[in-house]
Amino acid sequence: MTTSAETKPTPPLRQDTDNLPRIDVPKPLTAQQVKFFVDEGYLVVPDLITKAERDELIADTIKIARGGYDTPSIKPAPAGASDKEVLETILCIHQPHYISPVMERYVKHPKICGMLSQITAAHLPNWDGSVKCMQSMLFVKPPGFQGQAWHQDEIYIPTRDRSLIGAWIAIDDATIENGCLWILPGSHKMGYLYPQRAHNNADEFDFAPESHGFDESKEIPVEVKAGAMVFFNGYLLHRSRKNRSQIFRRVLVNHYMNAWSHLPWGQLREGEHPAMADRRCIVPVAGIDPYAWKGYEAPKKDVWLRSCKANEGKKAGGAGYDSVSKVDKK
Repeated sequence: MTTSAETKPTPPLRQDTDNLPRIDVPKPLTAQQVKFFVDEGYLVVPDLITKAERDELIADTIKIARGGYDTPSIKPAPAGASDKEVLETILCIHQPHYISPVMERYVKHPKICGMLSQITAAHLPNWDGSVKCMQSMLFVKPPGFQGQAWHQDEIYIPTRDRSLIGAWIAIDDATIENGCLWILPGSHKMGYLYPQRAHNNADEFDFAPESHGFDESKEIPVEVKAGAMVFFNGYLLHRSRKNRSQIFRRVLVNHYMNAWSHLPWGQLREGEHPAMADRRCIVPVAGIDPYAWKGYEAPKKDVWLRSCKANEGKKAGGAGYDSVSKVDKK
C-alpha cells in the first residue's frame, strides 16, 4: 500500500495496535548477549549465515554489478569484462534491496530479524521487539579501496529514541589487512553526537567527514570470519581503514530501528513539523508496525554508488559513480 501526499489517513486508537498483523521471529540470543549489546554497543555472532547463503549473496552481488537488474545507475557491463574486473570498480552500492529480491530477503532474514527483535531497542524498558528497516548497503571494497573515518550512524539516519542499529553480514573474512571495522566499545552510552570535520586523508578514507573530540586510544578491531554477524548501535563510534590485502572485503550491512520511533530522515517536507517527520519507505521485519495506518512509500527502482579515491580511472564495468553525501556509509 502506498499513501499519497494528498491522502489523509486516520490514525487508530492506541489500543487498536494490539490487533495489527504481527511478524513473529525466533529469539535466539541469551540474556547475557542482550546485556553485552546494551552495555558495549555491539555484538558479534559467529556463523550466522551458511556458506550456501554467502554464495547466494556473492552471485547476486555480481548480478547487480553487471547491470543484471533494470536500474538507471548501473548499466550492463561490457560482454568482455570478467566478474572480477566489474567488481574491482565498486566500493559500495546503496539500497540494493530496492532492486534485488535476493537482497530484500536478507533484509528480512528470520535469524537476523529475531536477534534484532531482542537488541535493537533493548535500552527501552517497555519495548515490544518491533523493528523496521530503512537502508541496505552492499560493500564490495576491492583491494586498494579506502575505508571510512570515525563516525556514528545516527548522524546520517536519526531516530527519536537512539535505536538505530547496523546489522553487518560478513560475506568474506574481515581482517585488519582487508579493512575490517574498528570500534570504541561503550562510546554509544551517553547518546552524544560528536562534531565532524574534514579528515584530509584521502589515501586512507573516503570522502565522508570524520567525527572528532574523543579519546580513540581504546579502539579495537572487529575481525570476523565469513558468515559472522556484527550488530552495532547507531551512536557507537566506528571506522574502517583501507583494504591493504589482495582480496575483497564484501559485506551486506542493513540498518534497522525500533518500529515505534518516527524516522525523521532527510529534509523536512513542506508543512512538516520536526517531531512528526516520519519517512515511510521502510520494511517491517519483526513485531508490528504501529504506523501502518500511514501507508508506505514505494522505493525508487534504483541504487546509489559510493565512490572513493581508488575509483579514479576505474570504470571497467557498467557502473557510473556518484558521491553519496546524504546516505549513511561504512
